[in-house]
Amino acid sequence: MTRPWIEFVQSQKIAWTRDEGLATAPGASVRVLSRDAETGAASVILRYPAGWTAPAAASSCDEEFLVLDGAIEIGGTRYGKLGFAHFPAGYDAGARSAPDGAVVLTFFDRTPARCAPRDYDKARLVTIQDAMNVPYTGNFHPEFPPGAGRKLLYTDPATKDTTWILGTLPLRWAERAEIHPTVEEMYLLSGEVHGNRGVMRPGAYFWRPALVPHGPYGSLTGNLYFFRTKGGGLTTEYVEPERNFSWWPPYEPVLPPELDTARGETPPGPTWW
Repeated sequence: MTRPWIEFVQSQKIAWTRDEGLATAPGASVRVLSRDAETGAASVILRYPAGWTAPAAASSCDEEFLVLDGAIEIGGTRYGKLGFAHFPAGYDAGARSAPDGAVVLTFFDRTPARCAPRDYDKARLVTIQDAMNVPYTGNFHPEFPPGAGRKLLYTDPATKDTTWILGTLPLRWAERAEIHPTVEEMYLLSGEVHGNRGVMRPGAYFWRPALVPHGPYGSLTGNLYFFRTKGGGLTTEYVEPERNFSWWPPYEPVLPPELDTARGETPPGPTWW
C-alpha cells in the first residue's frame, strides 16, 4: 500500500472538488481523505445534490459506504443516516438516486469505473446494514479498558479486513498505548477524543500504517468512531506510551504535503461532515 500516513486531519478543512475520477458518482462533490497512488484505492466523502441520479451498473472495484447525512436510494433500497453497505466488484446494486441529497463516507479498493455485471463472491456482499440496529458486543480484547462496545458491520471472508463502529462512555481514558499489525483507518462520527496527536472532533480522519504506536486516548463526552482495518483483522498489543495521557493535548499531526493546507483543529460542534 502506498497511502501516506495521515494522523489526523479534520475533514471539514479539506476542500470539496467536482472531478476526482469517481465514475460511480458523476455530478457529486468529493472530499478526498486519502488515496493509494498505485492502485487508485481511495477513502472519500461524497456529497450528492438533491435530485441526483445515476443509472444501474456494476463497479469495477469494491465499494463500501456509510451514510453521514440525508439518504441515498440504490436499487429500491433506502440507506438513511448510518446506513451501511459493502458491494464487491462486479455487483450491480441497481439505479441510484438522492432525492433530497446525501453525504456519504465511501471507500473504493481501486480506481472506480462503471462496468457490466460479472460474477462476484456473495459472501462479500452486505446489501443493507442499519448501524442503528446492529447490536453492541463487548469483551473483544481481555486487556481493552472497560466502557466501550463494538458494532461489527463487515468482515472480509478472505482477508479478514474488518469494519466496525466503536462507541465509548464519557469520562473514559486509558493509560497505555496500542500497536496493531494492520493499517487502521478511522472517521470520528461524534464526540471528542483526546490523544497523543491532539483533540479529535467529529469529522476527524486518520489512516495509520501498521505497527505505529498510538494513544493513549480519552473522552470527556463519549464518542462514536467508524473504523476499518486493511491487511487483516484487528489485533492489539498494549505498550507503555511515549508520553502519559493528558486532557487537551496540542495538535501535532502527521500530514502529507497535499493535506498541509487542511492543517488545524476544528472548534467544537455536532457536524459530522
